[in-house]
Amino acid sequence: MDKEVNITVCLGSSCFARGNEDNLNFIEQYIEENNLNAKVDIAGSRCEGICAQGPNVTINGKLYSNITREKLKDILDNIRG
Repeated sequence: MDKEVNITVCLGSSCFARGNEDNLNFIEQYIEENNLNAKVDIAGSRCEGICAQGPNVTINGKLYSNITREKLKDILDNIRG
């Protein structure tokens, strides 16, 4: 990862209940295991407004819906190169 990566995890009640608690834990673990603390800015949001499509995570301005750990791993691996 050459550039900083911005990740926003929706923490609204619907996304949180649909899996974003686990997704957030996975992202934090991924960052630590890959020594990316200085390159990743992670934040939470209250609601993305598309609850039915959740859980939602935004990475570098692109919204991903129905996100899972497997999808997150693929996205983050791809960004890392």
